[in-house]
Amino acid sequence: MSQKGHKRRLRPKHKILAAMSALVLGGGGVVLVSQGAFAGQDSRSAPVTATIDCPDVGDKLDNVPDQARKEVDANLAQLDTQVADAYKQLSSGQAKSKTLLGGLKQQRDKTITNLSDTLGKAGQKPAGLQGLSGCVMKEAAAADPADEPAADNGAQGAAKQGDPQQQQAQQQQQAKGGPARSDFVSIGTVKPNVRKPAARGGASTGSFAVQCGRNENGHFNPDNVIVAPGVSNGAHHMHDYVGNKTTDAFSTNNSLAQSGTTCTNGDQSTYYWPVLRLRDGKAEKDAKAPGGGQDANIGTILKPKQVTIEFKGSPVSKVTAMPRFMRIITGDAKALTNGNANANASWSCTGFENRQLKDKYPVCPKGSDVVRTFNFQSCWDGKNIDSANHRTHVAFADNNGNCKKGFKAIPQLVQRIVYSVPPGSRFAVDSFPEQLHKPVTDHGDFINVMSNGLMSGAVRCINDGRACR
Repeated sequence: MSQKGHKRRLRPKHKILAAMSALVLGGGGVVLVSQGAFAGQDSRSAPVTATIDCPDVGDKLDNVPDQARKEVDANLAQLDTQVADAYKQLSSGQAKSKTLLGGLKQQRDKTITNLSDTLGKAGQKPAGLQGLSGCVMKEAAAADPADEPAADNGAQGAAKQGDPQQQQAQQQQQAKGGPARSDFVSIGTVKPNVRKPAARGGASTGSFAVQCGRNENGHFNPDNVIVAPGVSNGAHHMHDYVGNKTTDAFSTNNSLAQSGTTCTNGDQSTYYWPVLRLRDGKAEKDAKAPGGGQDANIGTILKPKQVTIEFKGSPVSKVTAMPRFMRIITGDAKALTNGNANANASWSCTGFENRQLKDKYPVCPKGSDVVRTFNFQSCWDGKNIDSANHRTHVAFADNNGNCKKGFKAIPQLVQRIVYSVPPGSRFAVDSFPEQLHKPVTDHGDFINVMSNGLMSGAVRCINDGRACR
């Protein structure tokens, strides 16, 4: 839809109260500012949402000694909580932005000092971290509750067909940082954009599929044991799990190795990702819980229609086994504020999967389902099962399928998750509150807990060019 098509007159309570260092919209809901206030544009143009943009301290850490890691992780989780709490104050109108940002900087100064001191005692105090304490306001497209994404088949949104009370509830919930109309695009308008490098001599062309179900046992929590071990609600959004049955913030390698699994071949690995929700105004069971309603993640959690977990080979070489307990994160849960450097979202529709979207949700035609695909990093440094920022021990192959110098090819995990979404419905991925449920923030997490024997069998299958399960 054109920018002109989005213009509308704001109600008095939604008039412009803020710019980059704006006053907050009182009375709850989303913080609305004019685009003109940010960029010198016509103040009558579509409203935008103010959110909080803080430097990602964890991403700057490339070396954390083992003895300091627990305390460093706790401080990083505290930084996330401080930003989430500040955004809640911003969106509810409890503080003016200038006062709020000043207080947030003071909190972050103290936490970053503690983190730096911890690293210093371990002999690895990095320079420049204190300069990361300041935050700013950032603009993003605001949700317009009256403007539902139109389905390709012309169906109307479910709420538009529903009773007035549900419609009002949906509008109120969407106003709290829900996805904007501009976050959706009809998949039929997207050109094919998937390119796969051709296999060369020595390629590993096989595959190894793992059947782990669709989380039929209801394993949910808002933890992230990779990024925030030992911290409840470290993710500030709800995760869907398959595989390892006991994964939470307090899991250890030993507890993961002793756990049962939903996978049929005995794979105890943990596979998890943020839940997808209908923004339908209905109260999910976590509506008043951390990671759910308390963190602006609202609406009905969608159960996957299908979950496919597959490990694939390299187009240029054989693959080597992953070490047990390796951690890999793909994508960036903070991509709205961090930028796209680590973003790896891939949204599409069944029948159109040669068209992948990074920063838009797909509107699928009748009979087609929404698909999320996570293509994990397939190159490993050959030494570490994790790294301080949870990224530098693994890497993506280049466009030709080659790993960079010093890295070797490992089986590439590909997770494909399919959802049946009612035509015309607005939906959104769970996110940190300040990330506003943007599609670019989608991400997946994996801890390899395969036995050495199972992993060796997978590698043989992939290197021999067979399709195994």
